Amino acid sequence: MNPSWIPLCDPDLSQAELDAVMDVLQSPFITSGEAIEAFEAAFAKYLGRKYAISVANGTIGLMITLDAYGIKPGDEVICSPHSFREMPHAIGLRGAFPIFADIDYWSGILVPEKAEAKITHRTKAIVVCNVNGHPAPWTTYREIADRNKLILIEDSSEAIGSTYKNALVGTFGDCSIFDFAQPGPLVCGEGGMVVTDDLDMAMALRRYRSHRLEERASVVVGGAPAYRGGMSNIAAALGLAQLQRLELMLERRKRAEYWYYDYVKSFEGIKDPYIGPDVTEVHWFLYIVHLGTRFSRSSRDGIIDDMKKEDIEAAAYSVPLHLQPYYFDLGYRRKDFLVTEKVADRAVLLPFHAHLTEDQIAFIVGTMKDASINIGAGAAIYL
Repeated sequence: MNPSWIPLCDPDLSQAELDAVMDVLQSPFITSGEAIEAFEAAFAKYLGRKYAISVANGTIGLMITLDAYGIKPGDEVICSPHSFREMPHAIGLRGAFPIFADIDYWSGILVPEKAEAKITHRTKAIVVCNVNGHPAPWTTYREIADRNKLILIEDSSEAIGSTYKNALVGTFGDCSIFDFAQPGPLVCGEGGMVVTDDLDMAMALRRYRSHRLEERASVVVGGAPAYRGGMSNIAAALGLAQLQRLELMLERRKRAEYWYYDYVKSFEGIKDPYIGPDVTEVHWFLYIVHLGTRFSRSSRDGIIDDMKKEDIEAAAYSVPLHLQPYYFDLGYRRKDFLVTEKVADRAVLLPFHAHLTEDQIAFIVGTMKDASINIGAGAAIYL
């Protein structure tokens, strides 16, 4: 790799992680072992939840959650078209129908009133994402779920460490799901976690995830086919070591965030990063800049290309799910969710990780400013 290349993400790893992985590699237990149980116990304790079930990734986590709740083909699950695509994919993979509702322009969060308006007699659950680290309005969503007797599933794959009313994300859903792939702060290659306070749910989640090696001769266990979707002992050891350093890693990312904020203020029309009511801490998953309305999707792409020519990795934040082929085939069309489309057309993702220096961030922001002026004739951008 070009040494001047500035990547979008770069894992924050220390000798502690290397030692933890080496210990597993030198043991007889690479696939399964004590590190998995230790990581689950530590993660449940971190959140103050009763049970944590490790999984191969967040998609598998949502799939087995839907299975454990008895979601079946033909059922409807309300979700956002503006999210990490592999999470809503799990709804379709399960055979249920994803019912999209539009988002809030500033936070990117599924709007509670718009989500509730989509509820029908076929609706079984709502999946709400803490988008890009910004917590959703969980008090309102809890009321909606209780009022309509729906399962509330919290997608915290982008928000570890953030808080709503001083409570950590991952504590609000009937089940809450985390993903530990890049570019998040806690990474273990591939992996995820489902947390709950319901013992019956925890047992069901484990049954659908995978069967233990000592159960290989059990006919009864075979009555609940598993996905073989567990986490390896290697990944769990890495994840546990990362969890023990999580607060430090989040603080190191905060340093990069503060530098960004200082340098981005040089843009005309800049606004402070939006933080919604009752949100007490946001740990951004990615650093996103939204272009002004005079920019088009093609001009956004031009800015990204210009930055790549300067060895800066930048990207479009999202492609609306309802415009992707699978969901298009379900009947969704352009202009169905105007806010989602507007945000997606103008959102630019910039490098964000603990290893960025102040000089690099100054260079990133300066390069983007030059590119935006060249392409947008000086149009303002805002955070």
